[in-house]
Amino acid sequence: MANTILTPTQVTRKALALLHNNLKFVKTIDRQYDNQFARSGAKIGDSLKVRMPNQFTVRSGATISTQDVSETSQTLTLATQRGVDINFSSVELTLSLDDFAERILEPAMARLAAEVEYIILSNVYKDVYNLTAADPDAEPDAILDVLRANARVSQGLAPDGNRHFILDSSTMFPLVNSVSTYFHKASELERAFAEGYIGMAAGVKWWESNMVPSHTNGTRDDTTPVVNTSSGITSGTATIAITGLDASATVKQGDVFKVADVYAVNPETKQRYSHLQQFAATADGTASGAGALTVSVTPTPTTSGATQNVELVSAGAGKAVVFTAAGGSGDASTVYIQPLLYHRDAFAMVTADLEMPRGQDFAARETHDGISLRIVRQYDITNDKFPCRIDVLFGYKTLRPEWAARVRG
Repeated sequence: MANTILTPTQVTRKALALLHNNLKFVKTIDRQYDNQFARSGAKIGDSLKVRMPNQFTVRSGATISTQDVSETSQTLTLATQRGVDINFSSVELTLSLDDFAERILEPAMARLAAEVEYIILSNVYKDVYNLTAADPDAEPDAILDVLRANARVSQGLAPDGNRHFILDSSTMFPLVNSVSTYFHKASELERAFAEGYIGMAAGVKWWESNMVPSHTNGTRDDTTPVVNTSSGITSGTATIAITGLDASATVKQGDVFKVADVYAVNPETKQRYSHLQQFAATADGTASGAGALTVSVTPTPTTSGATQNVELVSAGAGKAVVFTAAGGSGDASTVYIQPLLYHRDAFAMVTADLEMPRGQDFAARETHDGISLRIVRQYDITNDKFPCRIDVLFGYKTLRPEWAARVRG
């Protein structure tokens, strides 16, 4: 039986529920609702501070050796507003809520969810420097590459549990087909169709999403690039000076490389791991005519102290830079899909309440599971229409890139 007329609150709550159900990546990361804007409303550019854990060194022996508490934080900016604009009349509002949702809200929210997911994924993957692939030109090696990625996340000391793997359909097929016996199909089939949830294997939950972005590598290659690790890497400086590139060779933001004899260390004990530290470029760069390029990178190479993350072994000139071998970002100028394995708290998304306009007959704002959504409709007397806007204001940030890894597809 149809309602007399749907209210703004009913429509907003239904739209928000549909949006939430269409989100895969967002609902598996840290979501925060900033209620400081609950009354006044937020605008693009508003921000908040996210405090990061303190890090300390350990004293050896009985003699005290104090250290200052140096708290750090990251700024998460509400920089992105997206919305869907539609026309619906008072006649549509006399439909039942289910009919209204099926005809109007479901397609609108599916499109909005896809946009939000793609925006976040296509930006945060570039912050992730851990990358696993046994063969840079092959499909992921079934469960082994996922295990490698999960191990790298564990070596970053991510907590157990709350780990997810999001991959696109083309990567999903060979992977899931080869490890299908790991999934409990009978109990999870319905959820797989409803939510894109594939199952749990290798200690992580697998999700299928075609919002997973691809990355196009720069024109650089592994022919001759080198780093003088005595002068080209400065502890605490987020750059690495590379020489020996081809003239005008490019490095793209998100390209991953490693440098010979620059090893990763355990974040707590500072003991050297067996693998070289990987670095991701944080900005595009073009080599000079002489083949020199100072690349901005993450993580910031730090060789000592509480934040040490690398150990330079036999520092000196001529240390080879590798972009394309296993653990690099792949061949020059080549496109690779970027599936992600991550702990929930590696990334964060925050939403806030948008300003509510006054004097509108149809307006509402609702919050659910860390996501705030606003709907406003107004009468267009000139064209005899009822334009309606559905908006979400959000920000996102990679907080702990060491708790994530790319599994190149």
